[in-house]
Amino acid sequence: MSLYPPPQDRTTEVLTRLPEEFWRCGDSDWVRANKPGQKVASFLEGPSFDLDGNLYVTDIPYGRVFRISPKGEWELVVEYDGWPNGLKIHRDGRIFIADYKRGIMLLDPFGKRIEPFLTHRRSEGFKGVNDLFFDRDGRLYFTDQGQTGMHDPSGRVFRYDLENQRLDCLLDNGASPNGLVMDLHEQALLVAMTRGNAVWRLPLQQDGSTSKVGTFTAMAGGVSGADGMALDEQGNLFVCDAGNGCVWVFDRHAVPLYRLRSCTDGRTLTNLAFGGEGNRDLFITDSSTGHILKVAMEHPGKRLFSHSGQ
Repeated sequence: MSLYPPPQDRTTEVLTRLPEEFWRCGDSDWVRANKPGQKVASFLEGPSFDLDGNLYVTDIPYGRVFRISPKGEWELVVEYDGWPNGLKIHRDGRIFIADYKRGIMLLDPFGKRIEPFLTHRRSEGFKGVNDLFFDRDGRLYFTDQGQTGMHDPSGRVFRYDLENQRLDCLLDNGASPNGLVMDLHEQALLVAMTRGNAVWRLPLQQDGSTSKVGTFTAMAGGVSGADGMALDEQGNLFVCDAGNGCVWVFDRHAVPLYRLRSCTDGRTLTNLAFGGEGNRDLFITDSSTGHILKVAMEHPGKRLFSHSGQ
């Protein structure tokens, strides 16, 4: 970051907050494992819009998925035994969830049911899946983060061909792979390495393999690192900084453009999605406070295979 002029700061605004009726006592297996000694009312992730403009978000520690109407009304869609993180809506209407505890799951929002979709590879369970993404051909990419990090760089990135039911491991040496998105022309996969404080670039070859994997950009450091990501129609990359209360925006060459600061006192911005009129508004989960933040951008989000802008 210090190689370039300081990026321009912009401030977000609060769109809505998880209503108090949905706050929890603060204790769960996830809280004890990931936030020991803390009381956590919720931990929101996975924002994704459906065609009707409803925003879906997950609540990891309490196994919940919420739907927020365009009027800001919150509805509990499902509560189950799981740790749901990333969420994307397929263009056929299916809602896919990356569940750390159970693998890739499917949500039926009308029947309010969760069912397994992809729970293992060659009879071996995943380390702990984190986020997911569809390319323009409808193939599913997801990260398998688990407890990996600089001490154990064995996190994985997978691609699943829904039509042929083929699962390929594209990377198995990641230091905590988290959010992921493809570049503008879908020639490379960009993957946030949270505990490595960086975003990696994985060029995709015609045979489906990866080669010449490198660092797209290094982050500024801190107690966490790069988390959820999004792309706009110009190819600019938006990266949540889960420890510094902001979203970094880089151009396609990794030159920093903006820092979108949280307007709350929360420091844990984890995931984001484009939506709103013209797909020009960016919506961000402030996981530590239960807020959904919003900021208007010049360029629309890149429309992908899924229903949402992201």
